[in-house]
Amino acid sequence: MPGTTRRNRRRDTPPPRTANSESEVLRGFLDYLRTSIAAKVEDAPEPQVRTAAVPTGTNLLGLLGHLTFVERSLFLGDDVTDWKATFRAAPTDSVADVVARYRDAVERANEVLDGCADLGAPVPRPQPGRSAPSVRWALTHMIEETGRHAGHADIIRELIDGATGR
Repeated sequence: MPGTTRRNRRRDTPPPRTANSESEVLRGFLDYLRTSIAAKVEDAPEPQVRTAAVPTGTNLLGLLGHLTFVERSLFLGDDVTDWKATFRAAPTDSVADVVARYRDAVERANEVLDGCADLGAPVPRPQPGRSAPSVRWALTHMIEETGRHAGHADIIRELIDGATGR
């Protein structure tokens, strides 16, 4: 395992200060986690960024690719038929490609969320024949999902090059 040096330690970023409404708190924490995981991936070295760090095959590019699919499914109504496949980046995908797709999905999801005044209302996603969860549930699930995988990314990145911090 690489040693952690001052050079590869990131300054740790504290949780966000948000306004007090439920929506502002949920969205503030979600955006904080989104930024954290993208930062873990965007400057990770090749080929380690796509190399499995554990027996299940989990790697940094795969984690961010998966979260892209979750964002798109939950907030944009995309249909995902093989969730396991979402953890695999294509060999031709560069780090910049995967990060850009993730940031695009986040931006589009935020555009949908900007139009949601009622957290109890269903997410307004175009998925015929399927009921949508409430905006509150969707935000809470996305915080849980992103936080879980950001934790995985923290460990994998530290194993790759010793980089720590958010």
